[in-house]
Amino acid sequence: MNKTPSISRPLAGLALCMLLPSLGTSIANVALPTLAEAFGVSLRQVQWIVIAYLLANTALIVGVGRLGDLLGKRRLLLAGIALFVLASLLCALAPSLWLLVAARALQGVAAALMMALSMALVVSAAPKGKAGSAMALLGTMSAIGTALGPSLGGALLASLGWPAIFLVNLPLGALTLLLAWRSLPPDAPGQGAARARSLLGLDNVRDPVLRSGLAMSCLVSTVLMATLVVGPFYLTGALGLDIALAGMLMSVGPIVAAIAGTPAGRLVDRLGARRTTAAGLVAIAAGCLALALLPGAFGLAGYLGPIVVITAGYSLFQAANNTAVLADAPADRRGVISGLLNLSRNLGLIAGASAMAALFAAGGLRSTFAVALCLILVALALALAQRVPPAPATVA
Repeated sequence: MNKTPSISRPLAGLALCMLLPSLGTSIANVALPTLAEAFGVSLRQVQWIVIAYLLANTALIVGVGRLGDLLGKRRLLLAGIALFVLASLLCALAPSLWLLVAARALQGVAAALMMALSMALVVSAAPKGKAGSAMALLGTMSAIGTALGPSLGGALLASLGWPAIFLVNLPLGALTLLLAWRSLPPDAPGQGAARARSLLGLDNVRDPVLRSGLAMSCLVSTVLMATLVVGPFYLTGALGLDIALAGMLMSVGPIVAAIAGTPAGRLVDRLGARRTTAAGLVAIAAGCLALALLPGAFGLAGYLGPIVVITAGYSLFQAANNTAVLADAPADRRGVISGLLNLSRNLGLIAGASAMAALFAAGGLRSTFAVALCLILVALALALAQRVPPAPATVA
């Protein structure tokens, strides 16, 4: 009975480390029109507030994961949380657009540290046999941050002005830092010693389980981002909904992901990561097929139903795939492997925001999700082709 607090506090701190970066992304998106007016700039210029954050995060996430392996995950995570708080304060105080963009890039660096290292630490912080549930908790908190951003950001903008969307990170960051500092175990002695292996640890990519896990993560993230990018245009254009209602309906996906996270983690722990990875992909494939066929006949219901199926399947896939890749990884390599997982996800999000959006503009909803279905079938083939690697031969 005395063990429960020592488990729950580290997981709470790590969960907040996933909430803050996702909230930092979504809460800034809703503020772009306000910020463009405040600084007297165009939409194209103000978009750099989002782009700088994502570029810094994507470019550095593998490197900071490896740095955590070398220097100590706990101390680098604490530094990342403190940097996130400082960058948020600088964002709130920025007197010009480009200083705000620079502060957002610094915030993206901090977010890379928090995301990579919290995923790397969660396996060791979880109770035995509960890695899937712990991994799903991180996914749930990320979804909550994404869903919370638009509503919280709108309320703060209306009542307190745009600096408040960054200042809200200060108390949340302070709580996260306190929980992590007091509950995470110290780094192993000598973790900062030099290693003969490559700095980024990219030799890990030779592992077939890791290779397929990264490829599947990229493909699934491409499809998920397609739903987020296509949704507003379809809801306001094809269905003729006003922007406020469309915004509310766009929160359905993140809310479903938040609700599905806990049962998804339990399924991973009960059935194993390999089977639940395949089950999640089957659900996403079914949702893509339905999204290609049903909206034309059933309107809004034919759109929202498949979105719910896709998002629930994504929650199951993410918990299972992250667990499969990280659970058996050596402790001194989890930082870089976590960074690679986040990188593959970010690359998929970028592909979804660009290629899938262009496909929707050219061919409409049916063509977009017919292609999405093909991507998921490729991921499913990779999942079914995975084999447990043989044990290394012993030397007499």
